[in-house]
Amino acid sequence: MSSVQAPGPVWVLGAGLVGTYLGGRLALAGCQVHFIGRRSFGETLAAHGLTLTDLDGFQGRLDTVSWHTTLPAEGEPALVLLCVKSADTAGAARQLAERLKGGSRVLSFQNGVDNMGTLRANAPELIAVAGMVPFNVSQPAPGRLHQGTSGALLADNDASLQAWQGVFSRAGLPLHLRDDMAAVQWAKLLLNLNNPINALSGLPLREQLLDRDWRACTAALMEEALAVLDRAGQSLARLTPLPPAALPTLLRTHNWLFRRAAARMLRIDAQARSSMADDVARGRVPEIDALCGAVVRLGRRVGVATPRNALMVSAFLSTERPQRSAQAWRRTLESALS
Repeated sequence: MSSVQAPGPVWVLGAGLVGTYLGGRLALAGCQVHFIGRRSFGETLAAHGLTLTDLDGFQGRLDTVSWHTTLPAEGEPALVLLCVKSADTAGAARQLAERLKGGSRVLSFQNGVDNMGTLRANAPELIAVAGMVPFNVSQPAPGRLHQGTSGALLADNDASLQAWQGVFSRAGLPLHLRDDMAAVQWAKLLLNLNNPINALSGLPLREQLLDRDWRACTAALMEEALAVLDRAGQSLARLTPLPPAALPTLLRTHNWLFRRAAARMLRIDAQARSSMADDVARGRVPEIDALCGAVVRLGRRVGVATPRNALMVSAFLSTERPQRSAQAWRRTLESALS
């Protein structure tokens, strides 16, 4: 493996499962990485170390990591990976703006489509770069993070990131630069509309995707979002073998056909779950507003009703989610009309 020198230190702000996995892979590749996250997670890593694995058999271990609960008081990062939940973007941006010099680059690896605007509004002197993480990360045991699905990182075609591509590649995290990140982020959001359905199902992702009724629930949310995006004139990148508009039809097919047509989609570890399912299990506020809420807001702007996505927002932000079967949720979503 060729040696590629990192341009400088990396800070991971919002070092949860995804952020710590990304930073851990970079640290294993020789980067100087500082993690900024919850004290409890840092204590877990201090006690157990950090073990990283993936579905292709990779395994690496860091006995110690540089963990902080606030931004480091000394030094300057060459790159910040912003991995906080969308609701925390404004606060994180203000912290970075106060601490870093103008022109520092912040690469957002967050769900949703609104984080770039929030980041730029709250930290206008910093250079915000949009990114996308396509894979799922879980914590099957304390201190062990596992990448349960596949895919390459995507980011804006920012000139400064070209110097990082070799570093990410050496870390086993191929980074592809794109000129259409708005289309990429909306396409990822479309796929992420399965996240609330997975959380409602209580099932691992693969098991949920092999249930036609749960898939039909996701299809109903996607159809509504596609109608909104079409009215808005928002293009969508192709992140799967099928074009985005064909995904609801695929999800509604019989199981035998879905297994054959969606073989790559089903290349998931048996116990992998969505990040929203993990949040719900840990009693955290899920990122429903960044996903279904974004569809609802865009629908209002372009005059397209979004009762199905609005139903998801209300269900997850209420203190008690309705307990319904896959068939009941399917009927509820399919019958939600404008």
